[in-house]
Amino acid sequence: MKKYFFLFILAFSIITSCNSDKTTTYYLIRHAEKNRTDKSNRNPNLNKKGLERAKKWADYFKNIDLDAVYATNYKRTQQTAKPTAELKNLEILSYNPSKLFDSVFKINTKGKTVLIVGHSNTTPDFANAILGEKKYTFMKDNDNSSLYKVTLTATKVKSEIIKVEL
Repeated sequence: MKKYFFLFILAFSIITSCNSDKTTTYYLIRHAEKNRTDKSNRNPNLNKKGLERAKKWADYFKNIDLDAVYATNYKRTQQTAKPTAELKNLEILSYNPSKLFDSVFKINTKGKTVLIVGHSNTTPDFANAILGEKKYTFMKDNDNSSLYKVTLTATKVKSEIIKVEL
C-alpha cells in the first residue's frame, strides 16, 4: 500500500510540475488598413494596402508555431487574420471584445501560442487584461504595425511592443 501511495504522489508531482512550466504566448495585433471611403460604414473591408499587410503578417508568423488564431467578428479583423490562419491551417476563432481574457479564454489558451487580431482600442486593453495591469494606452488610429507580445510562465509575466514594418 505504501508503494502505491508513493507512486501516486510521485506521479502527481510530475504532472503538476509539468503543467506549471507551460509557457503561454499571446501575439496581439490591430487589424490592417481598412477602407475609409464611406465614413458611415461601421464594418468596412480592408483596402488594398491592408490586404497586402495581412499577407505580410502571415509571412511574419510563418516560423512561429501558432496553436490558435482569434479575431473579432468584423470584416477587417477576419480579413487580417485569414492569411495567417490559412498558412497555419487553423480556423479563425471569434472573441467578444467586451469579454477580454475571461476565464474561458484563459483556460482555452493556457500553454499555447496564440495570435489575437483586434482594434486600436481592444488590442492594448486585451494586453492589459492579460497582464492584470493598465500598462498600455490606446493605439493611434493609423498604427497597423505594432505587435504586442505577452508571455506568461508560472513564475513571470513579460510583455513588449515590437514595431513590425511590413
